[in-house]
Amino acid sequence: MDFAGKVVEFIDLGTNSVRAAVVRLNPNFSFTLLSVQKQVVRLGENEYLNQELIPEAMDRAILVCKHFVGMGRSYGVEEVMAVCTSATRDANNQAEFLEKLKTETGLDFRIISGLEEARLIYLGVSNSVDLGGKKAVFIDVGGGSTEVIVGDQRHYLTLDSLKLGAIRLTTLFIPTEETGPIFPERYSLMKKSVRNKIVRTVQRVKKQEVEVALASSGTAINLAQIAARNLGGEATTLTLNRLKRTVALLSTKNLDDRRKVPGINPERADIIIGGAAILETIMEDLNIQEVRISEAGLLDGMIFDYLSRIEGFPSYQSMGVRERSVLQLARSFGTDEVHAETIKRISLELFDTAKEEEIHNLGKDERELLGYAAYLHDIGDFISFADHQAHSYYIIRNAELLGFSQHEINIIANLAKFHRKKAPGKRSDELDDPSLTVLQQLSTFLKLAESLDRSHCSLIQHAKFIYVDKDKALLEVIAAGDCQLEVWGAETHAKGFKKVFHRDLAIRVRSVGPLD
Repeated sequence: MDFAGKVVEFIDLGTNSVRAAVVRLNPNFSFTLLSVQKQVVRLGENEYLNQELIPEAMDRAILVCKHFVGMGRSYGVEEVMAVCTSATRDANNQAEFLEKLKTETGLDFRIISGLEEARLIYLGVSNSVDLGGKKAVFIDVGGGSTEVIVGDQRHYLTLDSLKLGAIRLTTLFIPTEETGPIFPERYSLMKKSVRNKIVRTVQRVKKQEVEVALASSGTAINLAQIAARNLGGEATTLTLNRLKRTVALLSTKNLDDRRKVPGINPERADIIIGGAAILETIMEDLNIQEVRISEAGLLDGMIFDYLSRIEGFPSYQSMGVRERSVLQLARSFGTDEVHAETIKRISLELFDTAKEEEIHNLGKDERELLGYAAYLHDIGDFISFADHQAHSYYIIRNAELLGFSQHEINIIANLAKFHRKKAPGKRSDELDDPSLTVLQQLSTFLKLAESLDRSHCSLIQHAKFIYVDKDKALLEVIAAGDCQLEVWGAETHAKGFKKVFHRDLAIRVRSVGPLD
């Protein structure tokens, strides 16, 4: 398949909203997101009273889908992958709706099963977080269904799709004309209904002994945002205690006042309590005290699923989420991958041999960040070689690397920034004092590595510390050719090395045959 330059659009027509993403496939097995759009359409409005999509909801959904198809056309889309989920799946008049969709948009929307929806959600979320070898439960509370999955970084173990959703539960328990507070008695009835429907799912999940819990979709994301704005903390996690306090805050207000609560999405105010009842009950019954919030979901899963079917992408997709995210970013900006791999190799060898000689006491986490920073250090060349370290810093800080915390991204970005500058002597951005020490030490290794491939010819086979005492560190450079330029460059960092590690730096060159 000739995929280079191909533009593909993905559309997820859900119960509450329509999401669309336009993606360009690049020749180097990366992809570029050209546009991501979302629009609330409430396709499932009043559906769950008689299992039929109402005309007004169908018209809204068709109008938005038609707009998204037009948007894709403006990007030169060659293929569209479009799916419908719970609202269409459960509607008695689905055939009528699909026919109207095709007439207006020209697309054949595919209705996916609940289990396929769960699989795609798993793909989207698991490829966007770093699970660190742990088994996780994935909870996605949608408008019409809730998916619960157990899996690790690479494989799902169980898939469940429940006929529970924020719109579905709200429709059944809170009539549209009732806009007042939600009293505890009614909220308890909602939770009881949820509990009756999740019994078997809870039993299956409990057998798996999961270590991590993740919650995705708009309900969980918005609840975490509300909790952060009103109770403090970050919106990247949500504890059961904070969820209960958030529900208490929202339930005491009428609909108009609920829309004014800091952090809430006003379009979600009428269904947020129904969604909260589902998430809270699942957390209680699974004894989950905290969930990590993921903004990835079904649409992301559709993209990853599509890429996995293209020859050349599967090996790329089988990487860990952090490694894949870094490679994707590097390729998106046309990084010289040979040079990047060389700098990574030399940086890590410097780190490892320096640790063996007790020059530093950093661990595997810092080593991993150094490797990623080494791979991305020249990414700013895409903008301009002049001051490219500053461009690298900006790109990395704003790239939303998947699987990393913001603190880790900050470390990587600063390492790229200082690979051509002296190590920082004061706090850098949001880094705390221990991180400043880490940054000083790691940036020293990165600067040395960069100098040792100054000509971009990969002349240096090895660079390792072979002798260290309290006053001196001897670095042996093994080269496959004349490396005078590289050694001279490395020697210019001797002063900085002494400032950071309190030792004089000496370099010895040993020449060998060319690289195999």
